[in-house]
Amino acid sequence: MPKLNDTQTLLLAQAANRDSGALYPLPQTRNGAAARAATAIAALMKLGMAEERETTDNSAVSRRDGDLRYGAYVTAAGLAAINVTVEGEGGEPALPAAAPQKPATKTDTVLSLLRRGEGATLADLIAATGWLPHTTRAALTGLRKKGHVLVKSKRDDATCYRIEVVA
Repeated sequence: MPKLNDTQTLLLAQAANRDSGALYPLPQTRNGAAARAATAIAALMKLGMAEERETTDNSAVSRRDGDLRYGAYVTAAGLAAINVTVEGEGGEPALPAAAPQKPATKTDTVLSLLRRGEGATLADLIAATGWLPHTTRAALTGLRKKGHVLVKSKRDDATCYRIEVVA
């Protein structure tokens, strides 16, 4: 799937929020942005993420050809490009139930393991992240440098690390 620029993503998102799926009217923008938006819409049409259809809605008109008025509308491919689902057979766009969450990083995984009451051994951290032992120890050093207070203890002849919770 081609990578979209910010203007294209914004246009598709606004169209997805409209019942009609129209790309027009354009969002309020600064000088020169209308030309960039027109270029972005042309690129979206070329990629098949938008299509031109005849319309009777004056606010959605992108061009006129005599008495006919045409508007630019988002397609199913355009909705898929911004992770929006289509409801029913009417093809009306709808936003997903929840915004996609940023995937947890390995550092977040390490922090969650260290915040547990029993903490985590080096083997636990290696298994959870897939890092090599020296990389895992370097991550622990990085957490210390960021201000986390790590407490070491012994558990079954293995060093156990946990984050000291400040009350």
